Amino acid sequence: LISSILGLHFILLIDMSIEAAIVAKLDERFAPKHLEVLNESSGHNVPKDSETHFKVVMVAAEFEGERLITRHRMVHDALKLELRSGVHALSVHTYTSGEWQDRFGNVPMSPPCVGSSK
Repeated sequence: LISSILGLHFILLIDMSIEAAIVAKLDERFAPKHLEVLNESSGHNVPKDSETHFKVVMVAAEFEGERLITRHRMVHDALKLELRSGVHALSVHTYTSGEWQDRFGNVPMSPPCVGSSK
């Protein structure tokens, strides 16, 4: 739920998974053209259904002209609360529209098949 008081936007994260909170915050902060938030916790030595390890893949106009380290800092700043309260690892992949198109073409990448043994 996104609310506005005195022109300030904030997100109410009541009964929301960490993954959903990350998506909501990044959507609100960057209005990305493409956003993937993948919970990679199952590949680590953590209890089942943990939300401790994430990968963010994002294409946003706001990244134009920004160095990679600045983009990562922007994402980390948007997710301060999550990084302080349970998210152990955050892999960040940020692109401008041109970088995305040069690297992946016009069609976004498909996520890997979760049910496949290949």
